Amino acid sequence: MKKEKYSMAFTTGGLFYRESVTLAMLFIELNDWNSVREQVLSENLLQSRTLNTSKRQCREIISRLKTLDQKELDLLISGSTQEQKYLLWLAVCRHYRFIAEFAEEVIRERYIGLKHDLQYDEFDFFFNKKSEWHPELEEIKPTTRNKLRQVLFKILREAELLTVSNTINASLLSQQFLAAIPRQRRKDVFVFPVFEYDLKWSS
Repeated sequence: MKKEKYSMAFTTGGLFYRESVTLAMLFIELNDWNSVREQVLSENLLQSRTLNTSKRQCREIISRLKTLDQKELDLLISGSTQEQKYLLWLAVCRHYRFIAEFAEEVIRERYIGLKHDLQYDEFDFFFNKKSEWHPELEEIKPTTRNKLRQVLFKILREAELLTVSNTINASLLSQQFLAAIPRQRRKDVFVFPVFEYDLKWSS
């Protein structure tokens, strides 16, 4: 069976924390992503130097936010800084399956195996392993792969899942955060470094 191709379009930016909260608030007000995009670009709400940069960042942020359900978007606006960053990491993982699998198969597995460091070599090994099943990864130039790795580690640090010294931070998923996740998507939380017995789901 042919494997679904990975989207690897995360070579720029980072978590986009401030920008994502701004766009989520706009969406709650306008209830239409096209209208959000138009206002962002017309008023340069992302404070980008060029229109092309603004378009690229806006497209990236909206594509991530679209993966969140209404309760999750509401929490993105009203929640604590930590909850907001966790939701944005969740959105990144839902949008990029490669990142979600790296989070589950490498970061979480290292964490529950009591290996709390995460080095660049782990990314390289994972990338090479996935290349055996995904020919599209073999077409990526080494410079682009290095950029992907750099951006992913930047996102992890901005989401406070990784320290500047590359130590994995345990995720403290609040009751409010867990309650916002749809019942049918509960397994999504395994993109966080967390033990299953620490998850206190409400019935």
